[in-house]
Amino acid sequence: MNRTIHSRRSRRTLAAAAVGMAAVLLAAGCSSESGGKKAQENQDSATTGKATTPRMKIAMVTHAPPGDTFWDIIRKGAQAAADKDNVDLVYSSDERAADQANLVQNAIDQKVDGIAVTAAKPEAMKAVLAKAEQAGIPVVGFNAGLDDWKELGLQSYFGQDEGVAGEAFGDRLDEVGAKHTICVIQDQGHVALEARCAGVKKTFQGKTEILYVNGKDMPSVKSTIEAKLQQDSSIDYITTLGAPFALTAVQSAKDAGSKAAVATFDLNKELAGAVKDGDVKFAVDQQPYLQGYLAVDNLWLYKNNGNFSGGGAEPVLTGPAFVDETNVDRIARFAEKGTR
Repeated sequence: MNRTIHSRRSRRTLAAAAVGMAAVLLAAGCSSESGGKKAQENQDSATTGKATTPRMKIAMVTHAPPGDTFWDIIRKGAQAAADKDNVDLVYSSDERAADQANLVQNAIDQKVDGIAVTAAKPEAMKAVLAKAEQAGIPVVGFNAGLDDWKELGLQSYFGQDEGVAGEAFGDRLDEVGAKHTICVIQDQGHVALEARCAGVKKTFQGKTEILYVNGKDMPSVKSTIEAKLQQDSSIDYITTLGAPFALTAVQSAKDAGSKAAVATFDLNKELAGAVKDGDVKFAVDQQPYLQGYLAVDNLWLYKNNGNFSGGGAEPVLTGPAFVDETNVDRIARFAEKGTR
């Protein structure tokens, strides 16, 4: 298990480093061309750290639900890359798969230079992504759709292997001595969320139960978890799949009079504070800022230098990275800025 994670993290590190180095070289205007005007452009670019390449438009289309701070972090990373790369970033989102597909079609109609897309429900995206390919628009995937990105015709993928992350989470539950966990899924059928809980169940040697909740209704989430804890006092760990749900689960446990601990996937500023306070035992950080940044930067690199991150054959993995009492002080500084 550890060898698998290490190997995939090594590929991720090398690929991310290659992306970063290529970006620096291109932004600095490194080419075989010479001449007064070109030399001045290159000098200006090297000084400012911003690309002097022609303006391009990139659409980022996600399945983000309203008000979820996780997606604010992704968008911030994407905008940072856009600012550096002289890119006009057009961001849109809809958690309903059919409407997300319509947003991709809108981007195609606008003849954008590239599209970065999440594929939480791949079947709903297949037809419209084929249209993007037919239109000659390069598309990269990120965050959701790891198992389907090649079949969907995407040229690169940036994100976490949710199955591997779930397995690592299950191992951590074993390490802390957990015996019975509920894995709370806020969107039934979401491939990434289902994969996380499947991974937990695969490696955790205790009992794993799936608990589906309505993620659009947080009071309902709270009451559903609370009712489950009151029903079964043997539950000693609550596994949630997003920072807001972890914070809600903490309150559910208190109101239920349960001693169940909370651990979660994903991070934000408030969640980092909860780890510092001991209310949440640990979190898995998939580095959403990096996902957004690399997705935009890759499309710019492809346009200007023909690069494929991961060689077009392997995903670039951005997680899992565990945040707990041993490292939360350092991570919390970045979370305060909204980049972790």
